Amino acid sequence: MKATGVVRRIDDLGRVVIPKEIRKTLRIKEGDPLEIFTDKEGEVILKKYSPIGELSEFATEYAETLAKTTGHIACITDKDTVIAVSGGPKKEFLEQSISNELEKILEDKENYTSKENNDLAVPITKNDNKERRFNSQVVYPIISDGDVIGSVILLSKDTGTKMSEVEQKVVQSAATFLGKQMEI
Repeated sequence: MKATGVVRRIDDLGRVVIPKEIRKTLRIKEGDPLEIFTDKEGEVILKKYSPIGELSEFATEYAETLAKTTGHIACITDKDTVIAVSGGPKKEFLEQSISNELEKILEDKENYTSKENNDLAVPITKNDNKERRFNSQVVYPIISDGDVIGSVILLSKDTGTKMSEVEQKVVQSAATFLGKQMEI
């Protein structure tokens, strides 16, 4: 593990402050839940908690079903990373940080549909280069108990493909279903 060179003391209530630079790098905001656990060497590990991450195996199966049913690339994200991909290159998406543009859509609890290859195409990951555009895409936030916990995305690179109301409803249904699973 890489040392940061920052030392913090535990206060009388057992609290420790995570430095601003680390919170910014890991995109940890006030109110974000953290998992706390230890390893065999006795190190304390803090990890940003992803409620939808608990469903990652289920999300992978769901993404596979979406890709087979629609013929498009299907991605499922939590608030920070892509947790499931099917119908496209996994290496390009899986476990990659989501883009700032996608993060903004999630924060605003908006759904997004791009019907043509244009400047409004939303990059999915931070690694997306500006030259690669999807011809069409649908993004729908996964909402559980009123909070956004991720998104369901359908993508197509085919120039003749346009996302119709059917694809929009499929993505909406998937996001709603996954959100309800987290409430159970």
